[in-house]
Amino acid sequence: MTAQVATGHATAGVDSASPAVATGDGNLPPELTSFVGRRSQVGEVGNLLAKSRLVTLTGIGGVGKSRLALRVAHTVKADFSDGVWLVELGDMRDPALLADVVATAVGLRTRAAGPVFDLLIRYLSARDLLLLLDNCEQVIDAVSTLTEALLKTCPRVRILATSREGLDVGGESVFAVPPLPIPDPALESTPRAAREDAVALFADRAAAVVPGFEIGADTRACVARICARLDGLPLAIELAAARLRTMSPEQILSRLDDRYGLLTRGRRGAPMRQQTLAWCIGWSYDLCTPHEQRLWRRLSVFAGGFELDAAEQVAGGDLTPPEILDSLSALVDKSILIREEVDSAVRFRMLETVQEYGRDRAEESGEHADSARRHHDWCLRLALRAEAEWIGPHQLQWVARLERDLPNLRKALEFAVSESCDDAVRMTAALFPFWVMRGRPGEGRRWAARALLGTDGATPAVDRARALFAAGSMAALQGDVADAGDKLAQLRRLAEGGTHPVIGALLAHGEGSLVLMTGAPEPDHAHDLVARAVAVYEASGALSLQLDALISLGLSYALLGDTSQATGYFERVLTITGSAGETMLRAWALWAAGYLAWRGGEPDRAGDLLAEGIRSARLMADPLISATCTETLAWVAAGQRRYRRAAVLTGAADSLFGRAGSSGFPFPALLVHHDDCAHVARDSLGDNAFQASLREGAAMTVDSAASFALGERTDTSASTREPATVLTKREREVTALVTRGLTNKQIAARLVISQRTAEGHVEHILTKLGFTSRAQIAAWASEHRGV
Repeated sequence: MTAQVATGHATAGVDSASPAVATGDGNLPPELTSFVGRRSQVGEVGNLLAKSRLVTLTGIGGVGKSRLALRVAHTVKADFSDGVWLVELGDMRDPALLADVVATAVGLRTRAAGPVFDLLIRYLSARDLLLLLDNCEQVIDAVSTLTEALLKTCPRVRILATSREGLDVGGESVFAVPPLPIPDPALESTPRAAREDAVALFADRAAAVVPGFEIGADTRACVARICARLDGLPLAIELAAARLRTMSPEQILSRLDDRYGLLTRGRRGAPMRQQTLAWCIGWSYDLCTPHEQRLWRRLSVFAGGFELDAAEQVAGGDLTPPEILDSLSALVDKSILIREEVDSAVRFRMLETVQEYGRDRAEESGEHADSARRHHDWCLRLALRAEAEWIGPHQLQWVARLERDLPNLRKALEFAVSESCDDAVRMTAALFPFWVMRGRPGEGRRWAARALLGTDGATPAVDRARALFAAGSMAALQGDVADAGDKLAQLRRLAEGGTHPVIGALLAHGEGSLVLMTGAPEPDHAHDLVARAVAVYEASGALSLQLDALISLGLSYALLGDTSQATGYFERVLTITGSAGETMLRAWALWAAGYLAWRGGEPDRAGDLLAEGIRSARLMADPLISATCTETLAWVAAGQRRYRRAAVLTGAADSLFGRAGSSGFPFPALLVHHDDCAHVARDSLGDNAFQASLREGAAMTVDSAASFALGERTDTSASTREPATVLTKREREVTALVTRGLTNKQIAARLVISQRTAEGHVEHILTKLGFTSRAQIAAWASEHRGV
């Protein structure tokens, strides 16, 4: 359990890439289409953000709230030293998951004990960043509670939200996003009409689908009328422009005339703003062929997007794969689906309003229940296939795929729990390593609890045992020893009443790992327990569990002082994972072997093994493994009398453990080496230099910490140079203001220069010093204070 808990596992699309690492710059996606109009509104919202720490953009669906918010976020991101972070909430339905979703978006891995809400507040309390909370209306009460807590406890956090209504939080500034301006009817035929934002948007999107399209004197009035009939709604305008592939502007206008009654009446009882948007989407629906309409209805069951293989399996039935492919392409052409490339995989998604329309039509036709079941079945197959192929060369691709389809997995789990079916237990157990590796053990525990509670005695004992093992392991990782013990007690009762040997092995594995992860002085007891589990796993072919248990067994021998036996187990794991192409468990075995080599008086070999572990951790984007290897490299450096390197690595490791949501080193029995390392480094460097080195390491990003640990960035980095030989007088002035926490806008005002000039100075400073964040500048300045 130990290595698996400190790692994670999963799988999916074979051609996808490994997950990306969040950086201090934030996670804003690039603007893939041109931003048309709204120049004054960008400025207004930016000014509101400067005055208010919470700004909410409100308006009807399709009016452009999200697009405006994204543009504003890109405009102001240089003002936030810790970046701008987008949190997409459009697929959220369970408010209990809000803190998990926000934590994931900002790079917090919630492995530590305690409510994720509290961990998130603590994580953000000292950060200077902007949160962009998009599409809050589904979980508005939970968002209101979270934003209120953030405003009270995180003084340098600002929030830009989009919602169909205000959050009703004290200090909130609400900005109602209007439709795009449309031409005055009296000026429809004049050149001035083409300069109105709505017409300009139509022209821009039209040129994208019909290269060379321009609004001339002969089409100006027609396009102006189209935009007017569509009330200046960006979504409606973009959908209309897409029709130019098969229709002229005049034909589009005539269709609008035919549907004007639907536009004004819509669904009985619906607000006018919903009638307008429903008309727009309904019109697009009517332009689709029967096959396209059927696919639209069935694809509306997905959450957060999907890939081609998912569409074929969920939306198939009476539609053949070629028909699905053709209709899928047509829906992309008609702007019903949005095509995106994520992790080198092509994905498709619907705008929220488009998806809701399809879901309504599916319910009317009686298809929705069948689609929901097919969607659940596909997600279950995905999770089980990921588990089955975990130990293999596609492990990282599976992790990326499960990450991309996490909204779908959550929806399928909700379906299974609501149906009280055994599949919820099976899926929870299959996803256990994924929850851990991606820093979501808290969420995994909640799903496991709901799944175990919602099923009866008919659930196969082995499936229930695996879910209990997973839940107990995640509880232990978060330091919840009581809950871990409770899950093991349930597992013990199951083992006493059953005959399947794997159930007993899971119990022994869990009990032994709990000893190691709590630092209890009983490594011999842990050894006996885990050894029994290894034998059963090997006989039953449970390779992933076997490898994890072998690492735990090796650790127990290491704690007993039997380095020969321990080394043998670690090398056995390295041999198996090397031939299989596995990455995660291999990284933990590399760390363990490196630690043993260091303890055995082989610092050079230890350094090589730990460096390989960090390179593997880099591929996985898992800060916990990286932190553990980095911390141990600090011990190696201290033993080699490279005290400054040891201190920098210690600072970097501490920061990485924080990013992982961990309270620190995962094996408490070894923390004596951390204390020894810090003691000798402080004595040798002096307290000031030691603290400065710690700060330098703590300011590093995940990637820069890895680069430093691997020697790609050496001890003679720019941070050790004299400031007079590196920075100009003006740059030193800017450095001092950055150290005091001023934004680029504030620096510009203080030095009476433009904000763009201030931004340029900061970029030059970062480049000269070889840094990537303002925090590193501040740490460097503190080290050179008075020079």
